[in-house]
This record gives sequence, C-alpha cells and structure tokens, in this order.
Amino acid sequence: MSEEMSEAAEELTNNKPFAVQLSNVYLSILALFCFKLFVKISLNLLTYFYIVRGNRKEAARISAEFYDYGQQHGSWADRSPLHDAACQGRLLALRTLILQGHNVNVLTIDHVTPLHEACLGDHVACARALIDAGANVNASTIDGVTALFNACTVGSVACTEILLENGAKPQRLVYQPSPIHEATSKGHYGCVEALVTWGADVDMDIPHLGTALYTACVCQELQCARKLLREGANVQKGKSLDSPLHAAAEKDCTAIVKLLLDFGADINARNVEFLRPVDVAPPSSSTEGFLLLYEATPRLLSQSCRQCIRTCVGRDRLHLLSHLPLPNTLKRYLQYQ
Repeated sequence: MSEEMSEAAEELTNNKPFAVQLSNVYLSILALFCFKLFVKISLNLLTYFYIVRGNRKEAARISAEFYDYGQQHGSWADRSPLHDAACQGRLLALRTLILQGHNVNVLTIDHVTPLHEACLGDHVACARALIDAGANVNASTIDGVTALFNACTVGSVACTEILLENGAKPQRLVYQPSPIHEATSKGHYGCVEALVTWGADVDMDIPHLGTALYTACVCQELQCARKLLREGANVQKGKSLDSPLHAAAEKDCTAIVKLLLDFGADINARNVEFLRPVDVAPPSSSTEGFLLLYEATPRLLSQSCRQCIRTCVGRDRLHLLSHLPLPNTLKRYLQYQ
C-alpha cells in the first residue's frame, strides 16, 4: 500500500511541471492581451489629448501609425477612428480624418471596412466621401459580406446605387452572400430594382437558398416577386425540384400564387416528394381552393400568347418590348402592366 502511495506521489510530482507550464502559457496570453489593450487605450487617450490641444496633425500621425502598423502585421485592433465616424454618420469627422491621411480601406480583424459601416448605417454622404477618397467598393469581410450586401440588408437604395455606379459587382459567387437574395428576403424593392438594372442575374441559384424568386415566395414578398418576374426570372426555377409555386402554396400566399400562374407557372410541377403545389397547400385554405378552381378552368388564349411572345423575345431583350410597333395597350399587356 505504501509503495502504491509513493508511486502516485511520484507521478503527481512528475506531472506538476507540465501543469505549471500550461498555466504559464495562459498567463502569458492574458498578459499579452492586457498589454495590447493598454497600448490601444493609451494611444487613443494621447490622440484625444492632441485633438483637445488643437494639434490635429500630431493626433493624426499617432493614430495613423498605430493603425497602419496593425494593417501590415495582421491587425488585432477592432476599429479605427474612421470606422467609428462612418458607423455613426459623422460626416465632418470622417472628412477630417480622410484629409489627415487616414487609410480609407483600413480593416478590422473580420476585414470590415469603414465603407461597410457607412452602408450598414445608411449613411449615404459618408459612403460617398469614402468612395471619393478611394475606398474599395468590392472589399469583403471574412464571411464574404460586401458593402453592397450591407446596403441591401438595411434597404438603402441610395447607398446601393452609389456603390453600383462606382463599380460594385451586383452579384457574387454562389457560395458568398448574395445582395439580390438579401434585398428580396427583406422586401427592399428599390434595392432589387437597382441590382437588376445594373445587371444582377435574376435567376442566380444558391444551393441552400434557391433563386431570388423562390426567396421572394418563401418570404411572401409580392412586389419583389413581381419585379423579378417582369425582368424575366424563370417562373419554374426554385430550390432543387421545389418550384416557386410550391413555396407560395405552402405559405398559403394566394396573391403570389396568382402572380406565378399568371406568368405561366406549371400547376402540375412535382417536387422531390412527388407532390404538386396543391398538395403542399394547407388543407381547406384559400390557396388550396384557388388552385383546385384553377385546375378546372381553361387558360385564356391571350395569356398563352403573351408568354409565347415573351419567350421568343428572350429575357435580355424584354426591356425593348416598349419599342415594338404595337398599340400601347398591347405593349402594356406584354409587360404585365
């Protein structure tokens, strides 16, 4: 028994140095963090002191050196003065910082730029000032979020248009956050209109979201769905085998169901479970009743002709329908107006 206790004591003694070393590692990390935090607070206080004293040039030099150093060595600093000014919409302070030489493309740890902050806060004047100073309109965070995506999130049509006018890409890769899907899901019609005008693909299909039209149906955004369809969105293309009509029927949104059918949606389309739209509609709902009635009613010849003409014209030339040598009533009918 005594031998076992001595062996256990010896084993504990041998493990003690490792435990001590491990605790020292954590203490070192904590000390480094505290030191960096102290440096940041000190520099901010020093910068503020110079601003109060009126020496803005010296304040800018200290702040710029600190944040530029962070950018070259993997900045741990979370936000710069530019980020704060852009986030709060303080245009005068932002312009002052820019004139003092601050880098308008300064990044946080997550690669958030001041332009991201300005657009997320719907601060149009700040966004314009940053862009005029050379801000990268296509910069993305570590999550792939762009300033354009932020503008669409909050429904800032003005910021969206400014970004697009200055070279922002209206759509990203399929695995990155999509501005048109974001604007559609929030019902920001103006942003959707701007994106489509600047060349966003209305049929862009993201695996986990489907198309923008499918998103509009899931989120029950009638106006956005109508805009996408008028711009030539494929009425049958949704998410995998789920059509937009399936999504609208499942949500019991009769208005969107009527809209989709008016644009030629297939009432007999089947999803992965081999169900039709009427099968996924809530039992005894108004949408189920409407679909059953629609199935029993022959389609108008005028609707079939309109869809045939639009198909022949093609999505890229739909905007030319208004220039056809036809009566205005007929042109409006072809454009679903």
